[in-house]
Amino acid sequence: MSSYFPKQQKTTLFEHTRLKNEAQHAPLSTRMRPRVLAEYIGQKHLLGEDRFLNQSIKRNKIPSMLLWGPPGVGKTTLAQIIANTTNMHFISTSAVTSGVAELRDAINEAREIRSMKNLGTILFIDEVHRFNKAQQDAILPHVESGAFVFIGATTENPSFEVIPALLSRTRIIKLEPLNENDISLLLEKALLDKERGLGSQPISLTNSARKLIISLSDGDARKALNCLEVASQIENPDTQGNLLIKETTIEEAFQKKSPSYDKSGDNHYETISAFIKSIRGSDPDATIYWLARMLEAGEDPMFIARRLVISASEDIGNADPNALPIAVAAQQAVNFVGLPEGSIPLAQASLYLATAPKSNASYSALQAAKKEIQTGKYYPVPLHLRNAPTSLMKNLGYGENYRYAHNYDGHFSGQRNLPDELIGKKFYEPSKQGYEKIIYERLNAWWGMASSKDP
Repeated sequence: MSSYFPKQQKTTLFEHTRLKNEAQHAPLSTRMRPRVLAEYIGQKHLLGEDRFLNQSIKRNKIPSMLLWGPPGVGKTTLAQIIANTTNMHFISTSAVTSGVAELRDAINEAREIRSMKNLGTILFIDEVHRFNKAQQDAILPHVESGAFVFIGATTENPSFEVIPALLSRTRIIKLEPLNENDISLLLEKALLDKERGLGSQPISLTNSARKLIISLSDGDARKALNCLEVASQIENPDTQGNLLIKETTIEEAFQKKSPSYDKSGDNHYETISAFIKSIRGSDPDATIYWLARMLEAGEDPMFIARRLVISASEDIGNADPNALPIAVAAQQAVNFVGLPEGSIPLAQASLYLATAPKSNASYSALQAAKKEIQTGKYYPVPLHLRNAPTSLMKNLGYGENYRYAHNYDGHFSGQRNLPDELIGKKFYEPSKQGYEKIIYERLNAWWGMASSKDP
């Protein structure tokens, strides 16, 4: 259990010196952490003058909330600033290292502060998604009673990782990755700040080095500042002692970029969603880009192959009947040869699907039929469709009047096979795309000819 803003208490000269030394030797990203709202960079959609969160802080009306966003966008910092700005006691803990016992201690501390100083408390829990259901349940009654204002931080989608009861008592605040201007401003502040940054040294960045940090940081302030600090330590000064950090130094400081991607988290689902929607949207360039993103990040190729098989039927279907066997062939090829070569058939199948004519008629037909069945009305199988293996069944009319299709011209009998109550109901509506246009015309020819006949 730790508090970023220590309780007001007298400190010895030794203690003051120790804290000062710790602050000086902390990583640049920690030293440059904003202390007040005016120093905070990014999240204008939350902290703009007329925005909800800005107004809540100004009015000292802080609701319990969940700060949801990727790493390095300022979730913890924002919680600390809120506590400092509103003059509330701040208790910070992490779900990684804490349990129910630590929560009880925090609750008791909040009650004592309220009783002794009439001061509200913010309980901040980092990575709250790591708490199990019982631990999240333990927070509920105290959030409801107002014992403290609860602020949780999570990199995972709260809809899946936080229990519904806690979700309903908190406000979801979505933080976005910092944009290029935000990261550039952050780097500039770190270079100029003499007290907490690198401003006491003659350090500057080339334009290409600055652009590379911005590109590699993926909107993560911590990543950008850590890279700048490492680069400043390994760059060679010129004869006057000046450090001009170059692009090659940034590459060395960053080493190989690991894409921001969690195979069990939001990035996993967001990227596969972008991939499938690019296929559906017939955008081959976007399709191959998202495929490469997943492969570079180490995504399971069989997961990608499975989604291709689904898309082949759901989004293309009979508009191009070759789509499904090509997707299945890609799955078999990847399973057979493995990576890295297996990425080639994945690319081939992905581009085939992206450039194929599209139809969701097969998927829609299935959903429409399911909807009919889910009404709970189960109609009997028409007698002419039933087998009659015994004389009793024949006497009951089983199989009577069944028209054997191959005995008719064009191998089409025109006999209706839905239950009587559903005759005339349409489930499959073929599109006029690709091969399905041929199916559309064929069905119209068949059933247009049969419409004058008895069912």
